[in-house]
Amino acid sequence: MASEEVGYRGPTACAAAGITYRQLDYWARTGLVEPSVRPAHGSGTQRLYGFRDVVVLKIVKRFLDTGVSLQNIRTAVQHLRERGFSDLERMTLMSDGATVYECTSPDEVHALLQGGQGVFGIAVGVVWRDVESALSQLHGERVDTGETLVGHNPMDELARRRNRAV
Repeated sequence: MASEEVGYRGPTACAAAGITYRQLDYWARTGLVEPSVRPAHGSGTQRLYGFRDVVVLKIVKRFLDTGVSLQNIRTAVQHLRERGFSDLERMTLMSDGATVYECTSPDEVHALLQGGQGVFGIAVGVVWRDVESALSQLHGERVDTGETLVGHNPMDELARRRNRAV
C-alpha cells in the first residue's frame, strides 16, 4: 500500500514526532503543520496526517528544541510547502538560530559553515528514517476504508508482498 493511502491520527502523529497533542492541535489551528490527508471538520472529527506531515512535525520539534523561534520555523515550513515537500529525505536544514537555510549538497553546507558563525543542521533523511521506524510500531489508517493498520510501515509494502509470495 502506497504511503499516500495511509493516514495517521493525532495521537499517532504525536508519538512518532515526539510532540504533545496540545502542540499538534495548536500547529494545526495556526496553519504551521496542517494534516494533508484529512483536516478536522468540527467537533468529534479526527485529523489524519500523512507520512510527510509527520516528518515535518518532527523537524519543527527539532528546531524548537534547539531554540529557533516559531516565527522562523513558520518561514522554513512555508518554504518547504512551496517546494511541495519534494526530496525532503535528501535535504539538510541548517540554522544559525535566526534563519533556516535549505542545503541540498555538501558544498552548500560547507559554504554556510565557512561564514564563521555557529550553525546546526538537521539531516532530514535521518528524521525521515526515525519517523518511518516509529510509525512501523504504531497504528495507521487506510484513507479509503478507515481500516486500522497495526504496525504499518508505509515504505515496507514491497517486502510484505514478497514474503506472501514465498
